[in-house]
Amino acid sequence: MSSTLIVIIIASYFVLLLIISLISGRNADNEAFFLGNRRSPWYIVAFGMIGATISGVTFISVPGWVVDSQFTYMQMVLGYLAGYAVIAQILMPLYYRLKLTSIYSYLEQRFGFYSYKTGASLFLISRIIGASFRLYLVAMVLQMTLFDTWRVPFFITVVVTIVLIWLYTNRGGIKTIIWTDTLQTFFMLAAVITTIVIITRSFDAGIPEMIAKVSRDEHSRIWVFGDWRAGNHFIKHFLSGAFITIVMTGLDQDMMQKNLSCRNIRDAKKNMYLMSLSLVPVNLIFLFLGALLVLFANQNQIPIPADTDDLFPLIVTGGHLPQVIGVFFLLGLIAAAYSSADSALTALTTSFTVDILNSRKWSEKKLMRNRKIVHVGISFLLGTVIMIFQAIHNENVITAVFTMAGYTYGPLLGLYAFGLFTGRGVKDRWVPLIAILAPLLSYLVSYFSEEILDGYRFGFELLIVNGLITFAGLMLISVRRNAPVRKAAPPGSGYPG
Repeated sequence: MSSTLIVIIIASYFVLLLIISLISGRNADNEAFFLGNRRSPWYIVAFGMIGATISGVTFISVPGWVVDSQFTYMQMVLGYLAGYAVIAQILMPLYYRLKLTSIYSYLEQRFGFYSYKTGASLFLISRIIGASFRLYLVAMVLQMTLFDTWRVPFFITVVVTIVLIWLYTNRGGIKTIIWTDTLQTFFMLAAVITTIVIITRSFDAGIPEMIAKVSRDEHSRIWVFGDWRAGNHFIKHFLSGAFITIVMTGLDQDMMQKNLSCRNIRDAKKNMYLMSLSLVPVNLIFLFLGALLVLFANQNQIPIPADTDDLFPLIVTGGHLPQVIGVFFLLGLIAAAYSSADSALTALTTSFTVDILNSRKWSEKKLMRNRKIVHVGISFLLGTVIMIFQAIHNENVITAVFTMAGYTYGPLLGLYAFGLFTGRGVKDRWVPLIAILAPLLSYLVSYFSEEILDGYRFGFELLIVNGLITFAGLMLISVRRNAPVRKAAPPGSGYPG
């Protein structure tokens, strides 16, 4: 693919995003930036969230994951469904009842100031790392396919990537992202389906024949019920998927901010259920693509790269397929990566402004001015973390994201579980210490598990252990009184969260 063509594709794509931003962000105030004025159509939110949930990590890593893990990822996807049901039935009704802007203000109302700041800080750390991982992927592909040819440093690639996201999110925030995510989800799915069709044709076969061929291949294995110590055992994968969904969606300001932009809780639930059910066939399509890529590589004697994240881009950009597939791949990758990164930038700006800077009593003018400054600052921070990750990256990206989530989201899981399922209060000043000790203890449990538990190795279920340790720690500092949830702030008193 020529450099000129790549530039035209990227430029055209972002011109389209900027047009959407100008239209949707017209006369946007702070309420529009944070919550889209609570008028987002639920079906638009649902479709757009598919792209935000999948992200560039899934687009690149899941097809490559088939090499080592076959289709066992579907065990986690089924767990996702259970997690989304918990979010729809327990967490979202709570958030809507309290009329929250930031979901972490629940912790202030339930426990106190230090619990609130701890929860918000955990989110900020978790999402900055996660968003940086995702943006790193798209920056590396752009570097490989375009900027290396021009001898442009990776640093410049990162700057361009961040600036483009900032440009179309700066005005409208969530009000804009609801619509840009819809466009990006469409491009991402179109890229995957087009790739499947073209690779299938290279085998001189139809889709039904290739489905049958993949189903007979060793890479199509889904279920693992043998050794309970295996990292991909069904029970471990299912429970991990459920709890990862609860924390990375239900306890994540980024994902919940879109749900809170719906008109009411009924629409928000419809959005959640439609989106969650859609993820099953969508992830199955990604895994099917991975199996096709492996078969294609074997047939054409293409070595499987040591880093399986490189399998998809290697085949579609290496001259092995028609040039048009490279066009769709580039569009799909940019769409997948940016659909999660743009909302992450907006959510980080929201959480820092509302939770850390305590903006609820600010005037509209002061809030907008400081919110824009924070937006720039968070953009700079994301770029810095991407450069750090580029220097130390040495493992499969999707594994890194989920492993990190196990440590940073675990205390959030414990905090919310304790608040929802017990009537006890806590010694609020001790909560930050518990949130630090729990991940450290979880790491030690994981490190020594093979020696202590007869060869057992923790996988993504470490998140559950982390949450349980946090819950136990909170029980140790709990008091015999219930810290009641205060009523939401009345209209006109500033942002309630």
